[in-house]
Amino acid sequence: MLKRTLLVLLATLVISPATFAQTRGRSTAARPKPAATPAPRVSEVRTAGANRVAEQIKLLARFIYVLGSTNESIRRDDADPDAAKKTPATKNQIRIGITGFREGLDKLEIDFRATPELQPFYIKLAGVAAGAAAAEQQATNNQFDAAGRQLLLVVNRLADVLVVMRM
Repeated sequence: MLKRTLLVLLATLVISPATFAQTRGRSTAARPKPAATPAPRVSEVRTAGANRVAEQIKLLARFIYVLGSTNESIRRDDADPDAAKKTPATKNQIRIGITGFREGLDKLEIDFRATPELQPFYIKLAGVAAGAAAAEQQATNNQFDAAGRQLLLVVNRLADVLVVMRM
């Protein structure tokens, strides 16, 4: 009798976890695949945005370098009546260059504001086009030194944006 009771008790213990473990029903419905992680897209967009900022920095740095020597030439040419004839064309080319940078920076700001992955960096970027517009106005007033200094401030701001983006 004791053997039988022990055997029934042992059988109950062995069978009961198997019965209680299977509490939810099995279904044959296909599980939805998890959505592809957006991390690669965010990373790609962020890298592309950083590359665009870096490209603007490179172009502006090269332009400012040339502007410095050109500005010195303009000063010398203003003193020489023969060379002064080509000065208006040089000044106009500088103005056109600064206008091109302002337009490019406007587009960069718009793209950062409109792209969700780049919006966190827009706060730092906002105002660079206004800085280029100020440089454009100074160049229009023949204040090329001041325009160059203003463009340096724009480069500094772009560099700050790039630092934040690389973090």
